[in-house]
This record gives sequence, structure tokens and C-alpha cells, in this order.
Amino acid sequence: MNVEQIMSTRLVTVKMDDPLQKVKQIFDKTHFHHLLVMDGSKLYGVISDRDLLEALSPNIDSASETLKDRASLNKRVHQVMSRKPITLKKDANIYDAIGIFNTTKISCIPIVDDNFQPIGIVSWRDILKKLEAMRK
Repeated sequence: MNVEQIMSTRLVTVKMDDPLQKVKQIFDKTHFHHLLVMDGSKLYGVISDRDLLEALSPNIDSASETLKDRASLNKRVHQVMSRKPITLKKDANIYDAIGIFNTTKISCIPIVDDNFQPIGIVSWRDILKKLEAMRK
């Protein structure tokens, strides 16, 4: 089985200079855990919900929020994103993805075409869902 069979093709992207406020709004409104960071049509990085949580003040949206806390929303994506993401092509075997997940600390793998443009994304959750579906 290859990653094309399990990848999500519904991609949400942000730009390197977008503020974290935009990223927070996307994560708050969707069930996504990863956004692809683009410069034009080229993939430059990934920002995860964990990256966002580490970059923002824990007091955001709380009663004790201050102006300094709100200022953390003005940081830019390029300041907190993971750069040079590990990628795979759509014909890569699912076990290639499993190997990457087992040897790195990443939780998603962008799937790119020959021009390094993203066409999908695979998370470890996608693999587990597919394995569970195969068992049934």
C-alpha cells in the first residue's frame, strides 16, 4: 500500500509572514493539527498545533490575559515553524512513512510532487485509521 491511498488531500496552507493569530484562528475552526507553510507554490515548512501552543502565551483568551500575552499572537509563522520538512512522494510505501515516524519526532509528512509542491499530507493517525479499517 502506498501513501497516496491514505493521504489527506484537503490541505490548508499559510504564508511564512502570516501572524500566529491567523494560525490560531484556523486551528480553532478546523480539526487540523498541521498547516503547510508556503512561499508561493513551494513548501518551506510545517506548523503544528503543538508549535503554536509553545509559541503563544498560556494566558491567551483567559481572564488574566495582558497586552504582552496578546502580543505573542503577532509573532510570524516563520519564527516558529519547522523548516525543511521531511517529505515523501505519493508512490512511497506506507512502511516508509512508518519508518519516518518511528525515527523522528514529527507527526505528519507532506506528500509532494516532482516540483516539491504539496499534494497531500499523512499523519500517524491516518496510518492507524487505515490499519483499523483493514482489520474490520
